[in-house]
Amino acid sequence: MINTFEFLQNKKTYCLLLFCVVFIAKQSSAQEQLNSYVQQGLVSNESIKEQEFLLSRSVYALHEAKSMFLPSVTFSTTYTKADGGRTIEFPTGDLFNAAYATLNQLTGSNSFPQLQNQSILLNPDNFYDAKIRTSLPILNAELVYNKRIKSQQVDIQKAEVLMYKRELVKEIKTAYYNYIKATNAIRIYQSFLKLLEEGERVNQSLFNNNKINRTAVIRSQNEVSKINASLTAAKKAEEAARYYFNFLLNRPLTDAILIDDVPSLPAQDNLPLGDVSSREELAKLEIAKGINQNLTGLAKSYLIPKIGTSLDLGSQGFDWKFNDRSRYYLLGVSLEWNLFSSGRNNYKIKQSIANQQAISAQTDHVTQQLLTELNVRRANLQSAVAQYKAAQSQLKTSQTYYNDMTKLYKEGMAIYIELLDAQNQWVNAQLQSNIALFDTWISFTAIERANASFNLQ
Repeated sequence: MINTFEFLQNKKTYCLLLFCVVFIAKQSSAQEQLNSYVQQGLVSNESIKEQEFLLSRSVYALHEAKSMFLPSVTFSTTYTKADGGRTIEFPTGDLFNAAYATLNQLTGSNSFPQLQNQSILLNPDNFYDAKIRTSLPILNAELVYNKRIKSQQVDIQKAEVLMYKRELVKEIKTAYYNYIKATNAIRIYQSFLKLLEEGERVNQSLFNNNKINRTAVIRSQNEVSKINASLTAAKKAEEAARYYFNFLLNRPLTDAILIDDVPSLPAQDNLPLGDVSSREELAKLEIAKGINQNLTGLAKSYLIPKIGTSLDLGSQGFDWKFNDRSRYYLLGVSLEWNLFSSGRNNYKIKQSIANQQAISAQTDHVTQQLLTELNVRRANLQSAVAQYKAAQSQLKTSQTYYNDMTKLYKEGMAIYIELLDAQNQWVNAQLQSNIALFDTWISFTAIERANASFNLQ
């Protein structure tokens, strides 16, 4: 058997473990609810949909660039009807009639008729040409660089989508915490209002029985009116926070928001001290460097000749005749080489090199800017945590002061103004503690955005 001391120790340990399990479960539940909202926003937000449509457009542009390497087949036909214009005079009669006449005399017949001089129209009359052309590029450096650039533009748009998603996650979490902050403020004001209304009732009763003067009644009425105004403002803030939160999730603005217990302070042990390498802004700049390198290669591609081939299968003739003599094929190989362009290609190359240098400078600047943002966010979180701890200390002090002043007032050793001052200090301490708590979570969310640490998968 265990003795009493061991039993109490085991019971204490059990209670401590039970408290930890319940606490962790509450935190997990709160995170699960918030993560559910975040996933819902990532799926339904209109801005994200717009960016995904732009990503689809970039993917289709890449497919188009790839298809430029494949054969293309086109069908074309022409028909001409002509009269007048340039002609060629062909002296058929002058060339053959004398010879034909001699042959007729020798043969004693008219087998060789007399011919008329001909006037041949150059423009084809009643002529058609129908063909199917198959063309295929064999060597074209411009197509190679164009495909690379289109592929990198897809990567840039993917980074853009991730950037929008991270910003949306931050906005959803911030709106969620602001909503809980406003909801808690409403509960604090409502609780305090009940206390003031009860005080007003008691003071009115005491005044009616000539136990106190009118000052306490007027003061209690003023406090009730002031808290009612603050409560109205808190409800409007809660309504605005709900509208904005639902807007981010693309839901009806008046939909209810499920909330869990107030979370504890965010853990600061594993905060990154200066890592911004996961930011999509830097990824976009790296991709932009690669695009600019390919643009430089594209500008230099004039040094490589373009070689292509084509095959025509068709039929052409007069009066829509289609036979063995009208059908034809035509196989061709083309070569194009830019030998001189007055320096335009060199200027394009120099522009690309200048852009490359500008992107490198921009990358350094943006890196420092993002590091500065992260350090500022960390400082804001540390300040918010300090404010919350100070608010908690003030809350305990003000609650003790209020409890003591309540006892003194009931014993007739304190006036109502002193009790009212203690009440105001206690309520203000609750409000400040509520604000400070969620400011820490909002600051933590800002850090999560600054170092791109939220898992979007």
